Amino acid sequence: MQNEIHQKYIKECFELAAKGKGYVSPNPLVGAVIVKNGKIIGKGYHSGYGKPHAEVEAIKNAKEDVKGSTLYCNLESCCHTKKQTPPCVPLIIQKEISEVVISNLDPNPAVSGEGVKQLRDAGISVATNVQENDGKELNRFYFKYVTKLIPYVTIKAAQSLDGKISRDKNQQTWLTDKESKIFVHRQRAIYDAVLVGANTVNVDNPQLDVREFEGRNPKRIIVDGKLNINLDSIILSANDIENTWIITSESVDQTKLKKKIIEKGATIFQLPADDNNRIRLFDILKKLGEEKIASLFIEGGGNIFSQFVDQKLFDELIILQASVKLGKGLNGIPDSILQKLSKITDEPLGEDRKIFYRLNT
Repeated sequence: MQNEIHQKYIKECFELAAKGKGYVSPNPLVGAVIVKNGKIIGKGYHSGYGKPHAEVEAIKNAKEDVKGSTLYCNLESCCHTKKQTPPCVPLIIQKEISEVVISNLDPNPAVSGEGVKQLRDAGISVATNVQENDGKELNRFYFKYVTKLIPYVTIKAAQSLDGKISRDKNQQTWLTDKESKIFVHRQRAIYDAVLVGANTVNVDNPQLDVREFEGRNPKRIIVDGKLNINLDSIILSANDIENTWIITSESVDQTKLKKKIIEKGATIFQLPADDNNRIRLFDILKKLGEEKIASLFIEGGGNIFSQFVDQKLFDELIILQASVKLGKGLNGIPDSILQKLSKITDEPLGEDRKIFYRLNT
């Protein structure tokens, strides 16, 4: 019975935490519920990076004194000062909360069980691992980022029924319908950054924004090893041009072009290239991690996502399968690769299908 009650309130924490999607990164998604005498007296969630944490919000919103209450939170309360906001553990102790129930320990090395230890040392009862797997799923971006220091990577590929992504490498080809477009924009609002190659920019001239969904625009990452991006492309004239980052090779020596791009307001990162004059994908992920990009949504083109797939530098793969066949064209991700992944869901999305895979670990 007690476990069912804990699960009920932790699920409510998950729902609250999810409201912060797209706004809290690189911090985790956290919701908190305070229960006293069998009823909820306070709720809160972390609504944005640098804003008060969920526990603080729940305590502030409480309708009565929280002394002797139970605090439910989907993630271990923080106890360190290496951040923009004060730690929550001292506040919980100060307010004389009697019990704390959490879903996951925080894998951040600065916390990692220390928050629980401090609460228990203060005489507070602590229960852990309630709905643990659901908690890990909710914060999968954060857990990957804080332990590996590189972003969680999801690849999206729109393909025809016969596995083609385009009629030709240099020809824009629309395959999926309106519902798929809205889905993609929703994902952009959730992820910190979206990544494409320079050829995709030059051929498709995408906006890479969330105009079909209410939310914030992601950072736009353009991998352009030779720095041949079209200066008239939409993403180099966007109102939020500061969100456009171009990653190119250290060997590129196009001073005038670099100057023009920087004058437009975009940022250029130059990274080492390998013997084949390609920028190492792991170096890109490492650099993005250093820039506090905790989640990355890769949209193409075929050359880009094929490299990430071949090197197994991704966590999830989403195939948006259109209801048309192209016959001839540029191949997408072959079935031989997909069969080696774990298929999580396969469901209709408007006139298309959304097939969701994960890399086996």
